[in-house]
Amino acid sequence: MNSSAPVDTAGKSDTPLRGDYSAMAADYTVPQGWEKITAEEHARWRTLYDRQSALLPRYAAPEFLRSLERLDARDGVPHFDRASELLHQATGWALVAVPGLLPNDVFFRHLAAKRFPVTNWLRDADEMDYLVEPDVFHDFFGHVPLLMHPVFADYLQAYGAKGAEAAAHGGLERLARLYWYMVEFGLINTGSGLRAYGAGMLSSRGETQYCIESPEPNRVGFDLERVMRTRYRIDDYQETYFVLDSFDQLFQATAQDFLPLYAKLEGLPDLPANQVQAGDRLFTAGRRAA
Repeated sequence: MNSSAPVDTAGKSDTPLRGDYSAMAADYTVPQGWEKITAEEHARWRTLYDRQSALLPRYAAPEFLRSLERLDARDGVPHFDRASELLHQATGWALVAVPGLLPNDVFFRHLAAKRFPVTNWLRDADEMDYLVEPDVFHDFFGHVPLLMHPVFADYLQAYGAKGAEAAAHGGLERLARLYWYMVEFGLINTGSGLRAYGAGMLSSRGETQYCIESPEPNRVGFDLERVMRTRYRIDDYQETYFVLDSFDQLFQATAQDFLPLYAKLEGLPDLPANQVQAGDRLFTAGRRAA
C-alpha cells in the first residue's frame, strides 16, 4: 500500500497508517482541507521548498525544473484544485487528495484514469529530513512537476493501466520495481551529465546530492528486464540507480506486452540491490556512461 508507489512485497512495513481514513470515499479520496492548513504548516512547506529547490539547478533534470517553475508552488501548501487546472491544460491529469497509503489496485486505477493521489497532510517539524510515509511535500514537490511533461505523463498512465494485469499474472513485484527505480529514483543522461528526476531523491535533501555525486552507488543504463529483476532498498539510500537516455525510452518500454516478460522472469533469480551484472552499461558519478 502506498499513495506514491505500488509495493514490492519485500518492502512491506508493519508501521501503522498515519492518515485519517475515516472520511474517505470508496476510491480512498478525501477532501484536501486546504482551508484548514495552518500558517505554521504553510511556513514549514516554504522551508522545505526553499531548501530543496536551492539544490535542484545542479542536480535535477531540466524537464523537472521547468515544470516545477510552472506550478508556482513556493508560497505555501498548494491548493490541489488550482494545480489540477494547470495539469489538465498541460497533459489532462488531475490531483486527488488521499489520507496516505493506498491499496495497489486503487493506486493503479487512479493512475490509469490520469488521477494522481497526493497525501493531504504535511510532515511535522521534527521530520524535515526523514519521513516513513510519503506526505504532501513528497507527493507534490517530488511527483507532480513531471505530470506537466507529456511523455512522462503518458508513461505514468500506461503504467497504471498495467496494474490489474500484473496482479492477475504474478507480476506485481516486477511492476513495483519499475515504479520504484524509474519514478521514485530515476536518473536521466543529459548533455550536462547525469540528472535526477525521481521523486524519492528530489524530495530528499541528502539523496539529491548522493545520487549524482557519491562514488558508492551503481548507476546502470536502463534495461526493462534488469530493472524488474532488481530488488531495492527502503531503509537507506539506493545502492543502484537506473539511467534513462530519454523519457521516450521509458514510455516505449512500458508500451510493450509485459506478459512474456513476467513469464521469463519467473525462471530467473532476483538480483541484489547492489549487484553489477555482465553487460551493464555503467555511469560514473555526475558523468555520462563510461
